Amino acid sequence: VEGEEGACEVTEVSKLDGEASINNRKGKLIFFYEWAIKLAWTGTSKTGVKYKGYVEIPNLSDENDIDEVEIHVSLAKDEPDTNLKTLMKQEGTKKIRDAMKTYISTLKTEFTQGMILPTVNGEHMETTPQVAPKAEDRKTAASSSTATSQSKSIGVKIPTCKISLKDTFLTSPEELYRVFITQEMVQAFTHAQAALEADKGGKFQLLDGSVTGEFVDLVPEKQLVMKWRFKSWPAVKGLPASEEERTKQGWQRYYFEGIKQTFGYGARLF
Repeated sequence: VEGEEGACEVTEVSKLDGEASINNRKGKLIFFYEWAIKLAWTGTSKTGVKYKGYVEIPNLSDENDIDEVEIHVSLAKDEPDTNLKTLMKQEGTKKIRDAMKTYISTLKTEFTQGMILPTVNGEHMETTPQVAPKAEDRKTAASSSTATSQSKSIGVKIPTCKISLKDTFLTSPEELYRVFITQEMVQAFTHAQAALEADKGGKFQLLDGSVTGEFVDLVPEKQLVMKWRFKSWPAVKGLPASEEERTKQGWQRYYFEGIKQTFGYGARLF
């Protein structure tokens, strides 16, 4: 990018941690991706002075829209302050978001070319890409989650549905209860910032604010009931029917499996 101050460019991808995958379910492809990226950039002022810095992208994930992805621009250690940093923040990040959009589009098109999925009657159909799972209104004990099957008129009637998920965690009820009400533990298994007020009526935010909700009822070691929603959902009470499959996949991957992998609650010890 160029401006009155000079020019900036990304010179290197210095860190790329994460994964991308596709799940095949009921004739549809569901995409997952989660990346932490660090880039190196160089700026050159109009007078020829060079500056170096970094761009960090901690949360390029199917849980976040591209416009919600955080992009942090900084100067390298011991570099003096420069207006080129502002140029990189204002204009460089736009180019980076465009590149991320291209990546996601390519993932959903070129990666699936030629892939055919069988249907139940033996015929074949073309794959139908979908964005990755997002989560649901949570009304849950530690091992299940439900959303009420109601709809609310907001000009058009949005269908809602109910889902029920069960899983087994190899730990005590006390420890599993703590996982959902302790900020540090929530941040550990979600790999993102969280804020919790673990009292009846208390509010919470998960996944850097992408998920919000309220604690409805807390019975230590027995029951935990929460209202839970993803902020991109329309203003409707319950789980939008169009989000049903993605919600199931999201719960399984980001919560159940995330908790087991982080705290070892899925491994048997003999």
